[in-house]
Amino acid sequence: MKTPFLFLLLALALTARAADKPNFIFILCDDLGYGDVGCLNPEGKIPTPNMDRLAREGVIFTDAHTSSSVCTPTRYGVMTGRYNWRSKLQKAVLGGLSPRLIEQGRMTVASMLQGQGYHTACIGKWHLGMDWALHPGKTVSELTIESREQAFSADFTRPATNGPNAVGFDHYFGISASLDMVPYCFIENDRVTAQPTEDRGLPMFHGEDKERNSRQGPAAPGFTGYEVLPTLTDKTVAYIGEKAADAKAGKPFFIYLPYASPHTPILPNERWRGKSGLNSYGDFVMEQDHEIGRILKALDDHGLTENTLIVFTSDNGCSPQARYDELLAKGHNPSGKFRGHKADIYEGGHRVPFIVRWPAQVKGGQTTAQLTCLTDFTATAAEILGVKLPDTAAEDSYSFLPALTGAASASPVRRSVIHHSIGGYFAIREGKWKLALCPGSGGWSEPRPGKEPRDAPPVQLFDLEADIGETNNVAAANEDIVKCLQMKLEEIVANGRSTPGARQKNAVPVDIWKK
Repeated sequence: MKTPFLFLLLALALTARAADKPNFIFILCDDLGYGDVGCLNPEGKIPTPNMDRLAREGVIFTDAHTSSSVCTPTRYGVMTGRYNWRSKLQKAVLGGLSPRLIEQGRMTVASMLQGQGYHTACIGKWHLGMDWALHPGKTVSELTIESREQAFSADFTRPATNGPNAVGFDHYFGISASLDMVPYCFIENDRVTAQPTEDRGLPMFHGEDKERNSRQGPAAPGFTGYEVLPTLTDKTVAYIGEKAADAKAGKPFFIYLPYASPHTPILPNERWRGKSGLNSYGDFVMEQDHEIGRILKALDDHGLTENTLIVFTSDNGCSPQARYDELLAKGHNPSGKFRGHKADIYEGGHRVPFIVRWPAQVKGGQTTAQLTCLTDFTATAAEILGVKLPDTAAEDSYSFLPALTGAASASPVRRSVIHHSIGGYFAIREGKWKLALCPGSGGWSEPRPGKEPRDAPPVQLFDLEADIGETNNVAAANEDIVKCLQMKLEEIVANGRSTPGARQKNAVPVDIWKK
């Protein structure tokens, strides 16, 4: 009689441990600036009550960064826990028809969680490539946005392979890349939901002259762009409802929710137009906040709030397409107190909103200055679940769990981070020092690459404690610090990793940062 009883105790213990596993939801907004979130920017003019709710009930990370200041590279880092420049994409972004970027056999956070019994779903903008079937004799660009001539190269009647389902996701629904890139249609798992038989673009900014459209190419009949934001939320809310019972029974889920907004096309729906009093971008951010509120309500309604860990963040800084001049004229700066914007090596390009909520384990209303990168999600999830990561995975991922529990205050886990601009320019940050290995922005703000003053120093060193706006280059007065940070960068490149562990084969030259 003792043996069945022992088995029962063991089964109950295993069930209890399984039930303790949190659900994970990673919400990645697209081009949302640090200064667009109300709780992060007291001078901001856009109401964001649902983002602010996450902050009240969670932890605000004030020094969090994307690994790149643009879309595709950041997403590679989120999925792999690895700096984006270790991949074959060294600058810019993929297109909507580009082939798969994540290397075959590489562990992702989705495949890791899948191996721990999670049901995994990606709902939103993928932008990491998938292998479309091509018409005979047709080609697509591998590492750049497809040309107009290539827009119809794909045979959309056939499945696309090596997309989200091939890297750890049980279910996928969304769009292949940014909403201003072809094809203009939804995809479910490996097939389009409607054939993109039309040839057109989408309006880039609501209310603007209709002649200014996104890239022209294949579009599904009736696909307008306005439906994307609410549809992605609809699908997520439905998924939460479908998986609620399993989650409560110890079969958790992971939702990667990469929204396509408020990136261009900036298309707020009718209910939100004019609500911000700023422009259509401000309206779109308000609608984005509302949709996040719908996710929070779904968790509340299904009793999943307590044991669901939400990460809320953005893939880079705000884009100049938001029309900074209009916003600034009305007192709103999407970059907050930081210099630059999307694409730049300056803080406005890669310092992003980052809020984590997990009511079951983490006290809300906290703020941490722990240096953090979006690559760190993989190691954090692994530590929560007691998973030892292999040496060949998540090479640049540090767990931010100590920052959630307060343990990081005594000994910060991550001490340095590497930044990367759209043009492939590097910066390295350690403590208060940030060394940018370029004479300007490295991106889209002034001074742009090739447009810097002739006498501009080749590198920029900023003391972020004294100069958060990056206005004073102190490289000439601190040559020892410049040299030390350059050596640190070369070491991280050469080791194939920045975390402790076995040295990895180098996929890029040690001096990749040199232009």
